Amino acid sequence: MIKTFFFLFAVFFFGCSNKSVSKADPSPSNLTLTAAVHPANNGSVNFVATANNATSYEFDFGNGIHESSTSGKVTYVYPVSGNYTINVKAKNSSGTSVSKSLQIVVTRVASLVWSDEFDEPGTPNPAKWNYDQGTGDNGWGNNELQYYTNRLDNVYISNGTLKIVAKKEDYSGKQHTSARLKTQGKFDFKYGKVEVRAKLPVGVPGVWPAIWMLGSNITSIGWPACGEIDIMEYLTRDPEYIYATFHYPGRFGETADGNKIKYTNAAAEFHLFAVEWTPEQLKIYVDEQLVHSIKNSVALPFNNNFFIILNMALGGNFGGALDAAFTNAVFEIDYVRVYQ
Repeated sequence: MIKTFFFLFAVFFFGCSNKSVSKADPSPSNLTLTAAVHPANNGSVNFVATANNATSYEFDFGNGIHESSTSGKVTYVYPVSGNYTINVKAKNSSGTSVSKSLQIVVTRVASLVWSDEFDEPGTPNPAKWNYDQGTGDNGWGNNELQYYTNRLDNVYISNGTLKIVAKKEDYSGKQHTSARLKTQGKFDFKYGKVEVRAKLPVGVPGVWPAIWMLGSNITSIGWPACGEIDIMEYLTRDPEYIYATFHYPGRFGETADGNKIKYTNAAAEFHLFAVEWTPEQLKIYVDEQLVHSIKNSVALPFNNNFFIILNMALGGNFGGALDAAFTNAVFEIDYVRVYQ
């Protein structure tokens, strides 16, 4: 009787023990990683990772961007040229992983994605531009003197250039008029290069032309949360300098993040004004000379779509007092081009 009981106990104990043992998932091994850079130099790279016993792959593209894949095949388009170290982890169902790194060189050739050459005389193309009109008392002004219009008296195209004309005249309760064009609602973009070839006005103190950009989300979150990129500001009261400035929370208005460059013949000649904008940095140039730059980050608002603005203000907080001798001024733009 005792022997029988012992035999049954042993069968039960060892039988239960055998059922509780699970075979561990085999670890991933023999990981390989290849990268094929697109021959068109458009930033596109095809990645293929393979490994034994892997059920998923995690890719780090070397610029802070990550992507997961169960097949081990992913395609990523780099926004800018550069040298990148790619890392991939192959994982099994238990989370055990093996890693491998690869260095690649990406050359991205920028393509023209939007432009206005101002070749057609008359009114600016309504498919590309609309206007801010009025005095700016609704919140977008800076205590300026002009009334912005969309009249041919203040904005027109002739001889291959856009002319923004500021005048001394009585209009809708103001004594001066000008124009402010914008691509808001027509075109906006994130990252790339903007080039504007323009000739600044010569005149008495108080004239203030600008080439700049605002975050498209300004209507929902307001300024300065939306961010502002001032590619060029010029003050006839300070005629030897060209200004480049960034506005964002913590650095805006009088404490904005900017710089200026002393420039011979700043006005009365055409110059090339540009901004290069990437997830890593923003750089503003005049005739390929760096004026100012900042590092970009997720903490700044320069990772959303922006639209372009061209205008000429009179007086105001930054423009300064308008000389009583002012009669008119012309801000002339040859072209606006956006590359990505």
